[in-house]
Amino acid sequence: MMCSFLILLFVDQIVKLYERCVIACANYPEYWIRYVLCMEASESMDLANNVLARASQVFVKRQPEIHLFCARFKEQAGDIVGARAAYQLVHTEISPGLLEAIIRHANMEHRLGKLEDAFSLYEQAIAIEKGKEHSQTLPMLFAQYSRFVYLASGNSEKAREILVGGLENASLSKPLLEALLHFEAIQPQPKRVDIDFLESLVVKFITPNPENPGVASATEREELSNIFLEFLNLFGDVQSIKRAEDRHAKLFLPNRGLSELKKRHAEDFLASDKTKVSRAYSAQSPAQSVAGAYPNGPNQWPNYGVQPQTWPATTQAQGQQWPAGYTQQQAAASYGAYAGYGGNYANPQLPASVPQSTAYGAYPPAYPAQPALPQQNYAQPVAAPTQQPAAVPQAYYGNYY
Repeated sequence: MMCSFLILLFVDQIVKLYERCVIACANYPEYWIRYVLCMEASESMDLANNVLARASQVFVKRQPEIHLFCARFKEQAGDIVGARAAYQLVHTEISPGLLEAIIRHANMEHRLGKLEDAFSLYEQAIAIEKGKEHSQTLPMLFAQYSRFVYLASGNSEKAREILVGGLENASLSKPLLEALLHFEAIQPQPKRVDIDFLESLVVKFITPNPENPGVASATEREELSNIFLEFLNLFGDVQSIKRAEDRHAKLFLPNRGLSELKKRHAEDFLASDKTKVSRAYSAQSPAQSVAGAYPNGPNQWPNYGVQPQTWPATTQAQGQQWPAGYTQQQAAASYGAYAGYGGNYANPQLPASVPQSTAYGAYPPAYPAQPALPQQNYAQPVAAPTQQPAAVPQAYYGNYY
């Protein structure tokens, strides 16, 4: 009793979880299929049928996937009439000419022992597709019908007649010719069709037609030519193999070489562009890149990034180095205007250089003693100084700190 209660509680929780997801996932057939399978696994067939009815009649009623699943589900449940009705709905309203629906319906009739009904399904579908212009499904229908007849009944003559009829009523296509080659490959030697007939069909298909170039792509024609070469290597003679190899090389090898050459040129072009870009970046120095980013801006620091940042060597008691053309008298005159500032403060006098002790007599000084310079005071001038000849300007940051 307790176990049954837990099972019911578990199913109820699953139903609530799926129903909450209906709002966001109601338009997806795969969601409903999982919902039905979950209810079936929990042995709640009433809930499964209810969910399937809601999906196929309300939410995703225009989707063929849910109707194909409904037909299979009803067949497993023993409802053959309901399964046939689901297939018929797909054939007439949902998706007429759907190849998957035709194959599944015919296979179901074959499982039920209704082989003639299965044949009639293919024949009805072929008759409908013949009335359409440039039908893409018709060659596939002939190929599938021939395969079904041969596998289900073992009638090779009828299967070959279906394929030949497909060649007469439908345009040449890779699926139809491939099915014919495969069918003839599995037949015994006395019943095999003439190789010259197959070669004429293959040549007609793989040869480019200027009047109708869109019949088959170059890839499909090359694939069929390879299939025919394999067929001839098994069942053909030396002359037919030679003709097929020469024809294949003439039609497809030049195009392949041209395509590979174009691809190689494109790869070389891309590689050369990448090389140029890498060279441009490697040839440009950091200073050039910074300066080139602002070509119109003032070059305030022309030596930035070029000279290494080193500290200048300093010496003890080294005098001021005056530039050429700028004498000490001119410098004193320039600073004369600042004499009024700090007049009450006397500059301390540095003592004269004391001769070194005799203990160091063996080591004469490396540099002569330099006279001490007065302390430089910087202040706002009281009166405008007399204009002196302009001195040679020095770089503000000759050497960086």
